[in-house]
Amino acid sequence: MIKILQTKSGVTKFQVLIEVAAHQPNVRQKEIAAKIGITPQAVSEYIKELVNDGLIVTEGRVRYRITKEGVEWVLENATEMKQYARFVMEDIISHVSTWTAIAKEDVKEGEQVYLKMERGLLYVSSTEKTGASGSVISDASAGEDVGVTSLRGLIDLENATVTICKVPRIERGGSRKIDIERLRSLTSSKPYIAAIGVEALIALRKIGITPNVMFGSNESVIEAAYHGLSSLVVSVDEQVPSLLNRLETENLEYELVDLTLE
Repeated sequence: MIKILQTKSGVTKFQVLIEVAAHQPNVRQKEIAAKIGITPQAVSEYIKELVNDGLIVTEGRVRYRITKEGVEWVLENATEMKQYARFVMEDIISHVSTWTAIAKEDVKEGEQVYLKMERGLLYVSSTEKTGASGSVISDASAGEDVGVTSLRGLIDLENATVTICKVPRIERGGSRKIDIERLRSLTSSKPYIAAIGVEALIALRKIGITPNVMFGSNESVIEAAYHGLSSLVVSVDEQVPSLLNRLETENLEYELVDLTLE
């Protein structure tokens, strides 16, 4: 599947498909063009592409319907759109026209830079080209915070996943009754680690890890996911259902691992 936030054309394709679905079966290409700000000829080309991809079917002149595959494509990419929209609302609109980023190397005022999300943080580089660019508003040394304005393009966000590791309550053995080596293996691939419950905290300490967060873990891992940062949550078993409900409400991908030893 195409990840819509990787290209401007992908976003437009998504918009055209939504408009086709909303007005099927009679699709007026001029109205779609006017609504999303492209030419009718461009709409026609996107519709041809959508038909070729099997996302819509034609039923004759100006009559189209979205297919099952088209619905699945919309649902998959709507999650990415939601994450991007939330990032825009919280990190862009709230700061008007200037983003705060971290310089990957020394930059000079007015220099064109490229923007990239890494481990949930926004970085700028003058050499590493990406799909989003802007101009820095001041000199900055590598590692310093710097403002970026005149933004163009879209920032790619990685699809974040959440792994939940369930540990038993102390009455059932707590951290003494878990597969410690499996926990060690799982933590090695996750940049953001949260603990819910003392049993979970001690389990992590046994493998030499201090969690990034312990209080407010549910909301923290959701915010991390919206910034493209995958997480591992070690949680006492009785707290797992509420976390799963939150992740499902936000339509975030997750896997559940029971670390309890038999």
